[in-house]
Amino acid sequence: MQITVNRIVLTVEQGDITAWNGEMIVNASNSGLYGGGGVDGAIHRAGGPRIAEECAEIRCRQGGILPGEAALTSAGLLHFRGVIHTVGPIWKGGSAGEAVVLSRCYQSSLDLACAQGVQSLAFPNISTGIYNFPKELACRTALDSVIQYVRGKDPAELTLRRIDFVCFEQDNAELYRAELEAYS
Repeated sequence: MQITVNRIVLTVEQGDITAWNGEMIVNASNSGLYGGGGVDGAIHRAGGPRIAEECAEIRCRQGGILPGEAALTSAGLLHFRGVIHTVGPIWKGGSAGEAVVLSRCYQSSLDLACAQGVQSLAFPNISTGIYNFPKELACRTALDSVIQYVRGKDPAELTLRRIDFVCFEQDNAELYRAELEAYS
């Protein structure tokens, strides 16, 4: 399933984001930028120690990143130009502005990707693992945020040509496909 918005192709894939074929990936990180579980652990393991070393440099320089923010490291042993680390919100029932913070994750990651001249970018399912963000709401928030971002930019400002949502779990991929189809 794919749609085109402002000359950018948006797609959904099921699989391992570390094996994705593109230029740069986003990591669902923690505030300390320590490799954790889920996609974060997979990226740190596949990328090797260089990613962890660069995350440590960010911690030393600025103390990590807050939920909704993003930071860039190299991709270590991975075949990408870099990894954008963003921190999603921990679900607290929906009354703590979690959807706004999640939306900022996508916006700050896209800002960073465009600043780097990236043409293809992959997002994982941010905050839906141990942070317990409801999958359907996370899906809608992700797609709404990315589509609003892309629609709100002059095409000349956007280096991006493709944005993929890479879902490790089949149920997430199906949610994203259905939601993306509703936009077409």
